[in-house]
Amino acid sequence: MPQTTRITPFQQRVYAACRRIPRGRVSTYRWLGEAVGCKSARAIGQALKRNPFAPEVPCHRVVRSDRSLGGFSGQTSGGEVRRKREMLRAEGVRFGPNDRVEESALIRLAGPQ
Repeated sequence: MPQTTRITPFQQRVYAACRRIPRGRVSTYRWLGEAVGCKSARAIGQALKRNPFAPEVPCHRVVRSDRSLGGFSGQTSGGEVRRKREMLRAEGVRFGPNDRVEESALIRLAGPQ
């Protein structure tokens, strides 16, 4: 019997906000949290880790506040994080020193829409 993924109202808000990050830009876990009324960047990361709608919900476009990549698909290093970097590069996101996303790529989302 197939298992149905249950999406919580919180996850729905996170995914809706994440969809607003345009190609070639990134936001931070903190700013995404602010956009959905959540003060926990960790809770945002947990919701994105469970994202069943990728790439329509582009969770690869969310990075840490210091512009480092953070995690991807539940991993904080290795192949999945390399894949996140390559997905962002393919969208035109550039990286500076210490493999940080260039500041010009950052976008701060407005509150819920």
